[in-house]
Amino acid sequence: MTAKALPPLFVSHGSPAMVITPGPARDFMLGLGKAYEKAHGRPRAILSASAHWETDKPAVSTAEKPETIHDFSGFPEELYRIRYAAPGAPQVANRAADLISAAGLPVACDAHQGLDHGAWSPLLLMWPEAEIPVAQVAMQPHAGAEHHIRLGAALAPLTKEGVLVMGTGSATHNLRDTFTRMRSGNADTPDWARAFDAWLDEKIAAGDRTALADYRRLAPGAVMAHPSDEHLLPLHVAFGAAGPGAHGHRLYNGFDFGSLSMGAWAFDPAA
Repeated sequence: MTAKALPPLFVSHGSPAMVITPGPARDFMLGLGKAYEKAHGRPRAILSASAHWETDKPAVSTAEKPETIHDFSGFPEELYRIRYAAPGAPQVANRAADLISAAGLPVACDAHQGLDHGAWSPLLLMWPEAEIPVAQVAMQPHAGAEHHIRLGAALAPLTKEGVLVMGTGSATHNLRDTFTRMRSGNADTPDWARAFDAWLDEKIAAGDRTALADYRRLAPGAVMAHPSDEHLLPLHVAFGAAGPGAHGHRLYNGFDFGSLSMGAWAFDPAA
């Protein structure tokens, strides 16, 4: 057991090419692992809640040697040669499964699930030595935001056991708009993206669970920012994992390709 809970994180993982393309968000990610360790110590394991693993019911990965999944196409060949050879964390995954079950949620264990790019691409920058064991927990986009806060809350005891619960998705994720801006060369950030990102930061700082759970109805520009839920739901898991009364603070503020927020937050457990 640790004396203090490890604050969960949410990071926007951006394009897979971020791992090989210079830029401000990449620079931030390169320093985040060291900064986290300096403030809180090195996690004994990481449980990644990635937007890119979707299941019908909650699931955890119990692979001892998780494969690096290249779940994207059309990128430079260099990306497909990358391997993030972190060991798995089956004991942590099984502990997570027990906690999820105890919270009254169904859960499955998957011994074959590898690390998708939502998990390995930020970790490659944060902890390039790949020494910290990693497991994943899956998203259920059909179940909505409140479900994922509840899922995160079930995982909260892990934060006092040396485990970093890290959500990885995107603070805004309208790829149609992003690709349109890339093709036209328009890197301006639209009002809807700025408004949603600012609202999200305000509600995270306030620890407003009700608003975050009902973001699609309450947030300005919500449907434009997230035509579908899956890339924001990992944030709800991280928020829930910080426990009741938690508040968050922003670690990074910036946009790639105009409308893709690369926002990152840490969630501080209540005193």
